[in-house]
Formats: sequence, C-alpha cells, structure tokens
Amino acid sequence: MESSNQTSPVSRFILLGLSAHPTLEKTFFVLILLMYLVILLGNGVLILVTILDSHLHTPMYFFLGNLSFLDICYTTSSVPLILDSFLTPRKTISFSGCAVQMFLSFAMGATECVLLSMMAFDRYVAICNPLRYPVVMSKAVYVPMATGSWAAGIAASLVQTSLAMRLPFCGDNVINHFTCEILAVLKLACADISINIISMGVTNVIFLGVPVLFISFSYIFILSTILKIPSAEGRKKAFSTCSAHLTVVIVFYGTILFMYGKPKSKDPLGADKQDLADKLISLFYGVLTPMLNPIIYSLRNKDVRAAVRNLVVLK
Repeated sequence: MESSNQTSPVSRFILLGLSAHPTLEKTFFVLILLMYLVILLGNGVLILVTILDSHLHTPMYFFLGNLSFLDICYTTSSVPLILDSFLTPRKTISFSGCAVQMFLSFAMGATECVLLSMMAFDRYVAICNPLRYPVVMSKAVYVPMATGSWAAGIAASLVQTSLAMRLPFCGDNVINHFTCEILAVLKLACADISINIISMGVTNVIFLGVPVLFISFSYIFILSTILKIPSAEGRKKAFSTCSAHLTVVIVFYGTILFMYGKPKSKDPLGADKQDLADKLISLFYGVLTPMLNPIIYSLRNKDVRAAVRNLVVLK
C-alpha cells in the first residue's frame, strides 16, 4: 500500500472490498458467480427471442432487447473484477483500468435510466393513443430513441469520468469499495472536488430526477386511461401490457432510493457494520436488478414465454 504522505502520482488503486471479512469472500464468490451466470443466461435468451421471433419485432421488445444487452454490459463491467477480488489477496487495479471500469459502469447506469423512460413513453402511446401507435412509434422513431439513450448515457459518463480521473491522486490509494465507484474514487483526490460534486448533482437530476418524473406522469395517464375502460377483462388486458415494465421500474428505482435514501447511523461504534452493509447492498444492487429483469418479463409476459418455448423447441 502506498503511504498516505507520498506525493508522487498514484499509478494504481487498491480495492478494499471484503478484505476485512475474509470468511465472507468465498461464500460471496459462489453466490455472485451464480447470479452472474443467471444474468448472462436470462438476458441472453431475451435478446435471442427478440431477434429471432418475428412476433416480437415491435418497439416494446426492441427496447427490451436493448435493456437486456445493457444489463449484460453493466454487470460484465464490474462482476469479473469483483469475483477476481474475492480470490486475490492483493486486490489492485491500474489507473487506466479503473478509469475504463468507472466509465462503463456509469455509462450503463445512466443509459438504463433514460431507456426505462423511453419504454414508459412507448407504453403510454400504446395504451392512451392505440390508434396512433403505429405512426408515433414507427421504426424511424423508436430506433433513434434507443440510440439517443445510449448516446446520452455514454456522453454523461465520459464527462464524469474525465472530470474524476483528471484530479490529482497523490496520497491514499485505497478505494473502500469492490470497484472504481466514482464517489469512492473522488474521496481519494488531493484537490478541490467541488466541480465534480456540482457536476454529479446536475447529472443526477438529469438522469434520475427527470426520468422518474417522466415515468410517473406517463403512468398517471396510463392508469387514468385503464380505469376508464368499461370491462374488467379490458382493464386487465391493458394493464398486463405495462405491468412488467412498471415492476422493473419499481425494482430499479426502489433499490436506488433504498441505497441512498436510508438514514446513516450516528453511532461511531456501528460504523464498520454500516460500512459493510452499504458495500453489500451496493454489490447486490449491481447484480440483483439485471438478474430480475428477464425473470420479470418472462413471468409477466405471455408473448415472451411463448417465444422462449418456441426457441427451446427449435433447439
């Protein structure tokens, strides 16, 4: 470990992870590995069926295929590093490797926020303006919507990563996390990070606040329209077309609010336990949501279930 009073630039970082709890590392290695394999399998199958089944060549399933690919990219940007850290005594990562990992994780997270709002708009048009749906959600519209989601997430990540990695790191090089999480890295900078904090605040408003408001208003109109449908069967059928997306949104944003909205302990003696709990919550957030997404869409969508059955039969 580099000395805290060392003035030469940091060339690599040490990831603390669960180093203070070695007995947990092997258990979590097996658990996270199994969850990662489920993510690859579940999302991989969803991508295949949305490509191969012509019945799923619609905007909703195009967005779903993008979401599945995004979840694979998001977990692959961090999980292999986490798994390696569970087995490696000295958990180090190079400065450039840290920058790449930070960029990929931030880009995928920001992209998912925007993509979920695009999917909410798709459901809004399908239920509130069904006659205009083929025109409003044509291929010339939904492909740029998905592309724009990726471009926005990548651009935001490029800005935040550049601002973070241009800071001088000339002292402590120990990141108290499993990966190069941007806030954990900023704590190590030996310079004023007020610009980074302001920039992060603006980014959070754009990529968390705005999508949440957009999704909320979309579902207010959706639910209002569904409640006006005279028959119970019609209401059930209409709600079933957006229930999977709504469940994914609740899981995704609910976990974020739980992570960052829960009160911090004021008991200094409980700091270590809370620190461990925060890291484990962050760890499982990174794999739980991508693992649940294909399960939710498979359980709550008969078209996806039928496409998966057809894929299995063909094989």
